[in-house]
Amino acid sequence: MEPLLECCAGLDVHRDTVVATVRTPDGAGGRRVVTETFAVTTPTLLALRDWLQAQRVTHVALESTGVYWKPIYYVLEDAFTLILVNMQHLRHVPGRKSDVRDSEWLAQLLECGLLRGSFIPPSPIRDLRDLTRYRRAQLEDRTREVNRLHKLLIDAGLKLSSVLTDIMGMSGRAIVRALVEGTTDPALLADLARGKLRAKLPALRTALQGRFRSHHAFLASQILNKIAVIEDTIRDCTTEIDRLLVPFAAVLERLATIPGIQRRTAEIIVAETGADMTPFKTAGQLCSWAGICPGQDESAGKRRSGKTRRGNRYLRAALVEAGLAATRAKRTAIQARYARLKRKHGHKKAVVATGHHLLKIAFYLMRDETLYREDGPDYFERRSRDRVVRRHLRHLEQLGYRVTLEPAA
Repeated sequence: MEPLLECCAGLDVHRDTVVATVRTPDGAGGRRVVTETFAVTTPTLLALRDWLQAQRVTHVALESTGVYWKPIYYVLEDAFTLILVNMQHLRHVPGRKSDVRDSEWLAQLLECGLLRGSFIPPSPIRDLRDLTRYRRAQLEDRTREVNRLHKLLIDAGLKLSSVLTDIMGMSGRAIVRALVEGTTDPALLADLARGKLRAKLPALRTALQGRFRSHHAFLASQILNKIAVIEDTIRDCTTEIDRLLVPFAAVLERLATIPGIQRRTAEIIVAETGADMTPFKTAGQLCSWAGICPGQDESAGKRRSGKTRRGNRYLRAALVEAGLAATRAKRTAIQARYARLKRKHGHKKAVVATGHHLLKIAFYLMRDETLYREDGPDYFERRSRDRVVRRHLRHLEQLGYRVTLEPAA
């Protein structure tokens, strides 16, 4: 195949080493191949950059191995055109697998223009992405600790979660702290309830009758302390995220106009996509990159599976949560769309499809810098009015009625 790049290189990345293969013209119409191995430390990576520049390399392809590609990418990104490649997409002939062959294969595919690079945002967006992902991990840790506290109360015979919606709310925290401090009288504990929970005082007194021992008090105190530390970390991360998101205030306001997308979801969308839709030609390409679009598996005219592909799991999780929230947005076109899909595909697939639709809307809002326009719950009926009329007529005829339609005055 005719090479498209004159001087290029392929990097096979590992934890401690990186194998680099350079392909350049040999002066006789052929290609000269040179392979070197470098350690993955900052001084040797700088030596790798100097060596590639001495070879007059312009384009470099490297495989995305775990997190080991990141220090290499950061050292080389200012000096070369980099292409980060998912090696799962590149298959080798069985029995011909080695580090040198991997780097040679990458370099050969790169010079022929057969590699598709991954989306790597600029450095400020990468910092923002690290913060939002770390905050999500802390939120998951907090959920695990709250679940441990719930199990502990069940073990002590306290059915507090049967009466309280959130045991870590104001009333729940006050009751659990009182238990830790030694108060076990159900009447005194129930009297700590606040707000609407006071209407459930009889049920709360019954739920607080149990066998809460000193053993449970010790464990509950440890869990509460850990939850407090995690909440402080989440609060600090949120403050830093808000600082980095100041340039994207207008984008966040536009995204927040979409039903189901709250502030935190909008922050994740900005952090994962960079709010710049230039790398994504269409909304469908963005949804495919996020891994929230239907899969395609068709052969001999038969469609076998519509399972979604793997993509950006952080963005996908946020969109599924937003899709579930959008199903509760009353009198909206998105809720009507979910209801139509649920009848045919079920709740779970309809929620994923709703998240897919939300990301497509977000794409156009970020690309065109516009606000979301609500079409109303009857949007689909207005769009296909004649088909809706025929369907209702057919249904009435199946029930044994003969219907004559007259337009309203």
